[in-house]
Amino acid sequence: KSGPMDERQRVRGIAQRGLEGNANQGGKRQVTLLSADRWEEVRRDLEADVDPKLRRANLFLRGVDLTESRGRVLTVGPCRVRIWGETVPCRLMEELHAGLQKALRPDWRGGVYGELLDDGEIAVGDPVSWEA
Repeated sequence: KSGPMDERQRVRGIAQRGLEGNANQGGKRQVTLLSADRWEEVRRDLEADVDPKLRRANLFLRGVDLTESRGRVLTVGPCRVRIWGETVPCRLMEELHAGLQKALRPDWRGGVYGELLDDGEIAVGDPVSWEA
């Protein structure tokens, strides 16, 4: 917790626990997900090249809208993630970059959190889709 974010090309997901090596294990906040598309909106609003690592999300996803996704199940590679809610940006975001907390508030731009339903290895480039 509060340590530097380590970028990885692959990570093992453990059902009902979270991502191997992650500080958050168990509970409903096992994994946090951030939309690359929403992050681009944040960068445009801030007129700054803000690194997504500042948001401290576990998975940075492209091509999927996380807005209003509470209760839905997202498949990321071989793993399913039940989305429990919106990750509300805290004051730490403001400390990291002026205006970031406010820029993350609309349209679930701060991402979502959820629990892993399956074991499996998630890798950069894996397909992402909503379960029907």
